[in-house]
Amino acid sequence: MTGPAHSADAIVVGGGPAGLSAALYLARYNRSVLVFDSGHGRSTHHQTNRNYLGFPSGIATVELRELARRQLEPYEQVRIVHHTINEVSGDGDIGFTVKAQGGSWHGKVIVLATGVLDHFPHFEGWQEYVGRSMFWCITCDGYENRGKRILVVGHTDAAAGEAMQLHGLTDRVQLLLNSHSNDISPKFAARLAAAGIPVVDDRIDKVEGADGQMTAVYTKGGLRLPLDALFSIQGANPETKLAHQLGIDFAPSGYIAVDTEQKTSVAGVYAAGDVTALHSHQVTAAVHEGAQAASAANYFLYPPELKAD
Repeated sequence: MTGPAHSADAIVVGGGPAGLSAALYLARYNRSVLVFDSGHGRSTHHQTNRNYLGFPSGIATVELRELARRQLEPYEQVRIVHHTINEVSGDGDIGFTVKAQGGSWHGKVIVLATGVLDHFPHFEGWQEYVGRSMFWCITCDGYENRGKRILVVGHTDAAAGEAMQLHGLTDRVQLLLNSHSNDISPKFAARLAAAGIPVVDDRIDKVEGADGQMTAVYTKGGLRLPLDALFSIQGANPETKLAHQLGIDFAPSGYIAVDTEQKTSVAGVYAAGDVTALHSHQVTAAVHEGAQAASAANYFLYPPELKAD
């Protein structure tokens, strides 16, 4: 497909905080923008964000997405397209073509805000608990769980470290491996033992709870583990399929390597949000990175006579 409806100055892949922030900044630079939102990602869960400045009572991430989309409505040069992009090609000279089942689109620059895929423990009805009583981030949800019964799920040193950090908020922490293997090193095992944090070598069978609030986990070995909150530390994978197609450089962590302006190693390609870093998975960081990426992309689009370099 061709034509004005299928071309823009900028293509933004991802409709979360990073992508919507990038779209807003690009719109205010008077650039035409196509935003591709698959309707998935961390900001589609039930979580309430209490770290974002300006919302004294916190704000649900789904509501933040909706407010951002309403903020974009006055900008006629921004279009949100509900397709999952599965192919991308091009470069900074000829621009970039993205393809989905619904067609193909072209942009002069592209911002990748594709996020990550979290590995939550899967059991019947697990989705309803995400962001309500099953969390992945101590920065986001640790404070509200002070003094509560917390079950950390994971079998690595990262999980052991999270359990130790949560122990600073409550003395009622357990760690459930939920795996066929135990990859916790002797050093971290000793730290858990010294802190009095039990390690349960078993796997989740089912949970007890209602309306998004878990009250207990039942293991395949027949244990019942009462809890108020579950912190899943089973890892996440950055969604980098499109970045690989463009030949972008990656950090050793597997996330997209970017500079302070969110530029990737490929001219005309920018990345923002959780897909860019292992440890800065915050809405505040995503919104900032989206703004940085958009500003850098806008500058790239200027003709040479308007550039200082």
